[in-house]
Amino acid sequence: MKIVVIDGQGGGLGKLLTARVKKELPQVEITAVGTNSIATAAMMKAGADRGATGENAAVVCCRDADIIVGPVGIVIADALLGEITPKIACAVGQAAAKRILIPLNLCDNRIVGAPEKPMSWFVDQAVAAIKAETDED
Repeated sequence: MKIVVIDGQGGGLGKLLTARVKKELPQVEITAVGTNSIATAAMMKAGADRGATGENAAVVCCRDADIIVGPVGIVIADALLGEITPKIACAVGQAAAKRILIPLNLCDNRIVGAPEKPMSWFVDQAVAAIKAETDED
């Protein structure tokens, strides 16, 4: 099972996701894709198996992912303060992978109906969704 975690800015969400998924599902392969080197480094320190940075890395890694996980902004061009390029958003949206998107209400995007909860709550929900996807295989 190939999981791609995409994050930007400081990589805080990606770091939490990577650490929790590795703890709960140590057998899965996690590729950390940061929109910048700081985000990639944070996810690598959290236990990702491999990492890459930038637009082309995101496009290439989405091609053979089984699951792509990250903030909802990864499917919105110019999200994460402009770090998500149209090519990244398109690659994530068109990937054959299952997408697990975390509805953080940041960077001028508001998800109506998403509860105002701490990031750790959303990470718990995402890890549960990833576990459910891995159980189906």
